[in-house]
Amino acid sequence: MTFIQKKMPFFIIATILFGVKTYIVYRFIFNIDLENIMQELILFINPFVSTFLLFSISVWFNKKSRQMKYIRYTALLASLIVFANIVFYRSFADFITIPQLLQGSNAADLGKSILSLMRPYDILLFIDVAVIWHLSKRRADSFIIDFSRRGKVFALAMSLVLLAGNFFLAEMERPQLFTRAFDREYLVKNIGLFNYHIYDIAINTKATTQKVFADGNEIPEIKKYVENNVKADQKSEMFGVAEDKNVIFINAESLQSFVINNEVNGEEVTPFLNSLTEDKDTYYFENFYHQTEQGKTSDSEFLIENSLYPLSRGAVFFTHAQNEYNAMPEILGQEGYTSNVFHANNKSFWNRDQMYESLGIDEFYGKEAYEVTDDNSVGWGLKDKPFFKQSIEHIKTLKEPYYSKFITLTNHFPFELTDEDKSIESYDSNSTTLNNFFPTVRYMDESIEQFFEQLKAAGLYEDSIIIIMGDHYGISANHNKAMSQYLGKEEITPFDHVQLQRVPFFIHIPGHGKGEVRSEVSGQIDVKPTMLSLLGIENEDDIYFGNDLFSNERKDYIALRNGDFINEDSVYTSGICYDRQTGEPVEGESEASLDVSIDEEVTACTPIADKVDQELAYSDDMIYGDLFRFIELEDKEK
Repeated sequence: MTFIQKKMPFFIIATILFGVKTYIVYRFIFNIDLENIMQELILFINPFVSTFLLFSISVWFNKKSRQMKYIRYTALLASLIVFANIVFYRSFADFITIPQLLQGSNAADLGKSILSLMRPYDILLFIDVAVIWHLSKRRADSFIIDFSRRGKVFALAMSLVLLAGNFFLAEMERPQLFTRAFDREYLVKNIGLFNYHIYDIAINTKATTQKVFADGNEIPEIKKYVENNVKADQKSEMFGVAEDKNVIFINAESLQSFVINNEVNGEEVTPFLNSLTEDKDTYYFENFYHQTEQGKTSDSEFLIENSLYPLSRGAVFFTHAQNEYNAMPEILGQEGYTSNVFHANNKSFWNRDQMYESLGIDEFYGKEAYEVTDDNSVGWGLKDKPFFKQSIEHIKTLKEPYYSKFITLTNHFPFELTDEDKSIESYDSNSTTLNNFFPTVRYMDESIEQFFEQLKAAGLYEDSIIIIMGDHYGISANHNKAMSQYLGKEEITPFDHVQLQRVPFFIHIPGHGKGEVRSEVSGQIDVKPTMLSLLGIENEDDIYFGNDLFSNERKDYIALRNGDFINEDSVYTSGICYDRQTGEPVEGESEASLDVSIDEEVTACTPIADKVDQELAYSDDMIYGDLFRFIELEDKEK
């Protein structure tokens, strides 16, 4: 201890303490997959490399008091950043981005959700901070703190050499790591949490400048891609079958397809939705995937209204709410439809009050439009059954035809429900989240069934089409152990994880009589062109990346926002091309096989991987550059 106190610079002691803490977090709190010894090595060294650079800056302060103050507050701030990522990761199995920090206004509405993500042992994350504060205040004179200019330069040079070495190893392990920035786990695993946040700041800065320098010259290339790869030459046979009908769209919170036609404790989880899969007036798409990213419910709304992909970082509803869009509500408005959204939550949550105006939505019935009491609310707010019951009174006053979207709340993490509202028992596993998921799903199923009956009683059923869609996953990868128990699997593989991203999608057309279960691969990107086709609305000049689900001319893949994709034969995820029927890796497949390089092995998934990257990039260009503003100007000039 005497040697450490007298010979070791204080910033190195802080580096060791903080580095050990961060590595423990990486290894035992973040669910980071490690596939080889090289990844183990990189994961071990990167917290020390990052913190060495962070704390070594202190040597450039001439006064001892300023050195110590810098180290103390840097340790505290950095620990808070780690803690914030831990809480966020427990919910979303992901890492915070700068755009999400702009969504801080949502935090006021999270309430119990955030508290449920904290653990009593989280206080241990700040032990190193306490030690650093103690040593810096009580024993500061024991440490060597006076550095010559040469010593300062050496400390800086050493930190940069270590950082370069870390990046070199990372690039060896994961070629083109920085060009595939949508994979945040790979970034954190290879360069560390703090370097990831610095990189994220750089990417965000670059993104914010795109709109300033965009001039519309990108549009012809994007239009050509859409014409050649997305749009169908002929209308589907379902074109116009719901012409002039009202559209009732139910955004079913956190509903995943694994509960459909499945049981828990010997009882059906979703008896009503199960019955719809066999209903002759209903089309059920059993291989329909959510494509949301960090924006979750707001991303699903963005997808269905625009047929554009959400951003890989943050939520478009926050970062680009002032953009011009050619959204479905605006298109329907030109055809005489009124559009409205019913959601018993604050208008500011997900910035809806601003974004809805940009999308062309006429009216938003938020929390103030409902009677919310302690008796009829739980968790995030108004329960689904009273929500639909009160909404009926509002629907009766709407001018027809209308496009009305209903966003449910009850089946939302942490999946709270009062005992009197539970129709089935909770599951029994090591995951409270999964256990409570089933009763809230059943409650939502019952509420949708009652809503159907309420629509019939009000005379609103026959002249409407009703669409039900799960907006995103409810059970994240953090609960894979419990999920494998429920599904009867030894483990949840990357292939299984992608399959769990399927969400229910129903199109119910009263009196149609030709409904069926559809098995083609599809996703939320397809909703806008499908709905417009059913309503008999042509949309030739638009830019979108989805297909009419009833068209025979469709893309042969669905892209997920992280670059994974699914087609009829394959599933690509975690750098591996899987056979979609067997779930086994395609013979000869390796993790690096889809990394773009001159000598790469061409696999069955490679051509689609290239298209997916291009399509995501074009969609990003439309958003970051606010390119619809130029299309609108061109139309006006014509």
